[in-house]
Amino acid sequence: MAPKWRDLADRFAEQIKSGQLPPGAQLPQIRELVEAGEGSKETVHKAYKALEAEGLVTSTRGHGTVVRPRAALKRLGIGRYDKAKWRDGDEVAFIADRVASGRAYKRNEQTQTVSRVEADKLVAEGLGIPVGSEVYARARLVKEGVQPTHTLTSYYRPEHVEGTRIVDPTPGPAGRGGGYRVLYDAGYEIDHMREALFARVPTTDEVQLLQLPAGEPVVELHRTTYTADGTVVEFAVGIHAASRFAWEYDFKVPDSAQAKKGQE
Repeated sequence: MAPKWRDLADRFAEQIKSGQLPPGAQLPQIRELVEAGEGSKETVHKAYKALEAEGLVTSTRGHGTVVRPRAALKRLGIGRYDKAKWRDGDEVAFIADRVASGRAYKRNEQTQTVSRVEADKLVAEGLGIPVGSEVYARARLVKEGVQPTHTLTSYYRPEHVEGTRIVDPTPGPAGRGGGYRVLYDAGYEIDHMREALFARVPTTDEVQLLQLPAGEPVVELHRTTYTADGTVVEFAVGIHAASRFAWEYDFKVPDSAQAKKGQE
């Protein structure tokens, strides 16, 4: 016979998979199940931990244990940086993802803190400056409702952003159109970028900040943004909860052979 905690976990798993317990549904408090005769506190705790390890629920202090959303949030590739979104409108990148996913959003679901720091090796290489140079760090934590989805910290050379809204210490988004609109208004129109992605085990701090369930990896993003003449105007590091995003790219397939012929 299966242990009692396994039986309890399997019953909840079936209710989740059948839709009887929909995404966002709150599971009973541990004490409620103990009082209902479902087992000891240890039995219920083990059952909930099993459901969390299987990716069916999340458990956080203050929010209890809830069923995880099944549909991942679209994390657009090229489309999220469309200039028409931020230059001519106010659809910054994280909002573009929400719109494409058919999900609600509020601008204050992105926090912002700005500080002046010394560039470490990663940031220095990204911006093409010596290690230890002073740079501005614009750190954001993005949530969907109360659920954190990712962090993103953008680094800038002081000469590119000094005196702009990007370095305004007031918490909240950088303003209409976000950081790229600020750079555009300062004379630094973005032209192309490079993104590198890799998965890894989260740090203890990241587990707490992103409210990650046991065993969930993160996807780390490195984004380098250039003007048309090749000047790097932003280097950003993002940490994304792996299960909360579906990465989507839509691009024209290159043909380098034809390009070479055109240059001959």
